[in-house]
Amino acid sequence: MAKIVTFGEIMLRLKPEGYLRFFQNDKMEATFGGGEANVAVSLANFGMDTAFVTKLPDHDIGESAVRSLAYFGVDTSKISRGGDRVGIYYLETGASQRPSKVIYDRAGSSIASAGKGDFDWEDIFNGAEWFHFTGITPALGENVAELCEEACAEAKKQGLTVSCDLNFRKKLWSSEEACRVMGTLMRYVDVCIANEEDAEKVFGIKAEGTDVTGGKLNHDGYVSVARQLKERFGFKYVAVTLRTSISASDNKWAAMLSAENDTYFSKQYDVRIVDRVGGGDSFGAGLIYGLYSGMKDKDALEFAVAASCLKHSIEGDFNRVSVDEVKTLAEGDGSGRVQR
Repeated sequence: MAKIVTFGEIMLRLKPEGYLRFFQNDKMEATFGGGEANVAVSLANFGMDTAFVTKLPDHDIGESAVRSLAYFGVDTSKISRGGDRVGIYYLETGASQRPSKVIYDRAGSSIASAGKGDFDWEDIFNGAEWFHFTGITPALGENVAELCEEACAEAKKQGLTVSCDLNFRKKLWSSEEACRVMGTLMRYVDVCIANEEDAEKVFGIKAEGTDVTGGKLNHDGYVSVARQLKERFGFKYVAVTLRTSISASDNKWAAMLSAENDTYFSKQYDVRIVDRVGGGDSFGAGLIYGLYSGMKDKDALEFAVAASCLKHSIEGDFNRVSVDEVKTLAEGDGSGRVQR
């Protein structure tokens, strides 16, 4: 089995061309994406032995989703087949002061109706070393939350490192529900990843002196957030992405990593956004790659932020970049000059 396993939902992504609004014309671009699937693709592009686990219907759309992963070399052999539908999300890409919009149509999807008999976690994790999931997956229903806990328990039993991106989605569940479920799952987690709002939305831990909508981020506040998360759950690492939103088109992008013995802040990038969906997933994948491959903590953080910075320039959920491209940016070449 693959060395790194991710578990979650892959969805059909439908969006208008370019910056058009919903049904401004009669065309939609159709691709696939989803938090843990995006991580798996990024890691496969980095040359990692990676598998994605989910449940998909046994029809042409389900098969197309599988093939979209296999194209990048992701191991799809443990995907369970059954159910009636692939979840869908609609994306309208924003620009300037008009924000992007996401509309979900995922109720009743195959993974949302999955049960205990669909996954043999002992077999899935045989030979694996790392397991990754996000807070989106347990939000799909109590049954899926139970599957996440079963996976986490077996992963720890087999000695895997477990990482989780909190990824709070208010359209899927309330803060109260998220706190209850994620609080249980966090006892299995070694590496916790969050954005500048997740810790507050899920666990009520707020970064003091920070105003996300006003573009004010207080570094000391996030050091305190990481410390409180570690004290509460015993994480080995806490990573927080730090996005300063100037507009839908322009962001400042950085991150923090609280490691065992020190806390690091990355360099900050000025990002002109082509597509920001999947930006957090590409950060998570970069961090997993850096830590798994033995980079120093600071270098792993810089690699993750650079990988995510590049993702903002790529259309679609998947981050189609190589290790060399990420390292070039992380090491200081952000000129964007033509490579000949």
